[in-house]
This record gives sequence, C-alpha cells and structure tokens, in this order.
Amino acid sequence: MKIAMPYLNGQVNPHFGQSREFVIFDTDGNQVTGRKIINSQDFCHNHEGMAGLLKEEGVEVVIAGGIGYSMMAALQELGFKIITGASGDAARVAEDYLNGRLVTDNALICGCGGHEHGL
Repeated sequence: MKIAMPYLNGQVNPHFGQSREFVIFDTDGNQVTGRKIINSQDFCHNHEGMAGLLKEEGVEVVIAGGIGYSMMAALQELGFKIITGASGDAARVAEDYLNGRLVTDNALICGCGGHEHGL
C-alpha cells in the first residue's frame, strides 16, 4: 500500500491545496519500506490533476491536515481513503497510521475560501 501526505519540511503540511510537495510512503504490513517526494507545484488548487497524479503513483490512502471540500471530492471520486486532521512529522504519522495509533480530527476541513495561509 502507498500513503501520500502534503509535505513541508518533513511535516504534514496543514494546507493540502498549497502544498508544493507530497511524500509518498511505500509500506508492507505495518512498516514503512520506502518513500518518495514528488513536486506538486503545477497542481496547486488543480483538484482533479492532483488526484490523478496521486492515482498514477499508486497511492491508496491520503492523510492530510486541512483539506478543501473540492479536493476531498476529487480524491473520493477516484476511490482514495482520506484521513484528515493529521499533524506533525510525516514519517511518524505514516507509522502511527499503519499501527493503528494515528489520532486525527476528522472534522478538519479547510473551507477558508481565501488562501493566505503563508505556506
């Protein structure tokens, strides 16, 4: 299974739509076996394009901090499992998810309309 997260300086980027990078973790059972950083600058707020890129990479699970409704819909349309409200070190978040220890706030959806988050 592959897990993707918006990525910023080793952390889960709290604003999915403005993330310039995503980290994709390869997993086997409950362990991370590898990782890849992909550039997503060309897909900033391009919901279908971003979802398609993650699908092409073989991602099944998307873990995010905040995510907009339109991005959520684009991911759901392609069948991704989506977890929101995650924060902290991306590698730890992936390991916590795989081992059933990930604590999130599933209500954390960014509906801000404006995007002056500075990330």
